[in-house]
Amino acid sequence: MELQQMRYVVAVAETGGFTRAAERCHVVQSALSHQIARLEKELGARLFDRTSRSVRLTAAGEAFVPVARQALAAAERARAEVEAATGEVRGRLAVGAISTVGAVDLARALGAFRAAYPKVRVGLRMDMSDPLIERVRQGTLDVAFVGLVPGARTAGVRERVLARGELVAVVPPEHPLAGREWTTLARVARETFVDYAEGSAARRQREEVFRAAGLTAEVAFEVTTVEFLAELVRAGLGIGMVPEVFARRLGGLRIVRVRPAPERTERVVWSAQGPSPAAAAFLAGLGVEPG
Repeated sequence: MELQQMRYVVAVAETGGFTRAAERCHVVQSALSHQIARLEKELGARLFDRTSRSVRLTAAGEAFVPVARQALAAAERARAEVEAATGEVRGRLAVGAISTVGAVDLARALGAFRAAYPKVRVGLRMDMSDPLIERVRQGTLDVAFVGLVPGARTAGVRERVLARGELVAVVPPEHPLAGREWTTLARVARETFVDYAEGSAARRQREEVFRAAGLTAEVAFEVTTVEFLAELVRAGLGIGMVPEVFARRLGGLRIVRVRPAPERTERVVWSAQGPSPAAAAFLAGLGVEPG
């Protein structure tokens, strides 16, 4: 079993096809297909179900791909550790972040890191907190910035809390609450909500305080980014609740404090095995001591 074969399998799984995977890996499709067939023979199991219209992972493939990702990440980490031991930080820095990062000026931090370590491949992926944490566990991300309720546990990774804050309601200028400085949780519970997907960490930040107060809310519109949440609120389709530190960046909306307010912690997470040399350098630049 070779690392290159693992790369090919992961590429097919992520792109959904052999042609696109070959393009990503800069290899002819016949060579990629041949290597995957060799690997399947060695494993004694097919990794993909192939039809004229689609390529899907088999049960064996579903089991293989996460472990292959971890092996590839470990190999890259080993190479980076050797390079760091010779006095040079190289390799990759794969960063994940929610769209409401407020504790860190992420663009500036990434720019400063890239200038200081030009031989590190820097990348960024935006997503919701839960999938970002899972990607750090799997090793496909080195560092992630997430937002969680204060008591939430992040098993399988290490973390530091960067900031604590509250959610505030955001409403359009013509809304009855727009002229108020604050209102009650019971009052906002009567509104139609624009919110994040059910089960997401971002939505739990609001739901937990509602549940504790014996309240529910009608969520008519589910979104994945705060920017689109703001667009729907501006259109008068509902109200939203977002971190106070980020709410001030959303033009055309009014901010209303809520009591009792949903609370939120913003955290940075990294591998339970410790940060890679590039990740350690990045965290140090933020003033975070991995320890």
